[in-house]
Amino acid sequence: MTSINTNSSAMAALQTLRSVNNNLSKTQDAVSSGLKVGQASDNAAYWAIATTMKSDNSALSAVSDALGVGAAKVDTAYTAVESSIDVVTEIKAKLVAATEDGVDKDKIQDEITQLQKQLSSISASASFNGENWVSGSVGDTQSVVSSFIRTAGGVSVSTSGYSATADDLLFADDTGILDRDGAVSGASMTGFSISSTSTKGDIDQLITDTETALKGMTALGSKLGSLQTGIELQTDFVSKLSDSIDSGVGRLVDADMEEESSKLSALQTQQQLAVQSLSIANSSSSNILSLFR
Repeated sequence: MTSINTNSSAMAALQTLRSVNNNLSKTQDAVSSGLKVGQASDNAAYWAIATTMKSDNSALSAVSDALGVGAAKVDTAYTAVESSIDVVTEIKAKLVAATEDGVDKDKIQDEITQLQKQLSSISASASFNGENWVSGSVGDTQSVVSSFIRTAGGVSVSTSGYSATADDLLFADDTGILDRDGAVSGASMTGFSISSTSTKGDIDQLITDTETALKGMTALGSKLGSLQTGIELQTDFVSKLSDSIDSGVGRLVDADMEEESSKLSALQTQQQLAVQSLSIANSSSSNILSLFR
């Protein structure tokens, strides 16, 4: 039976065309954006996971930047310690020279005074972004951001560092590695002085104090070196972790371009056939006119 009021063939062809056009639109979106899951309606579960992990990756990027700042702080402190070791070594050599008979101790003291001023300058200028890790107060917290952690209970940021003791600072509230009292004038490494009246015993004690200061600075340099290594390892890990997250998110939401290309070609062909089918279905009604001629 053929009806001019209801064309079942045309309706079926129209539904097919609509379905093809809908699929074609999705495929074109995937091809243009490169994403098979671009919004929650595409796949709610994958979209939620990808959105969360992208947010975490942004936090990791901030951690990487913070590690860079932390590395600069530690490098600055290490450079100060290394330079101070060179200066104290030179002071030690001057003191050894002062033990010789007939040496003008006052002139040696003039040289030592310049070296002491250099020590104070190194310590005071070893600052990065307003933080000085080698000259401060005992109990100061020296820390750098090391990682961003997500657990079932929530998220947190961890840090690496230490709470400074007198052994962690060149100068600190009249203590510190270079502020320990010596045998002459109750002196620190930057405050002692020798003169023509200084005895060999006085100078020997100062040499001993200088050696103690060198050991303390060497230990501090070792601690800072360990922290440098830790920061470098953490920076490398954060970089690799960020790449892994990007790769994992890509597996969830990125479109397979080879597959989408094949689907696009097939759907374009289906669209043409559906249009042709609808045209044929619509023309069947007009054929009824021939029955009335």
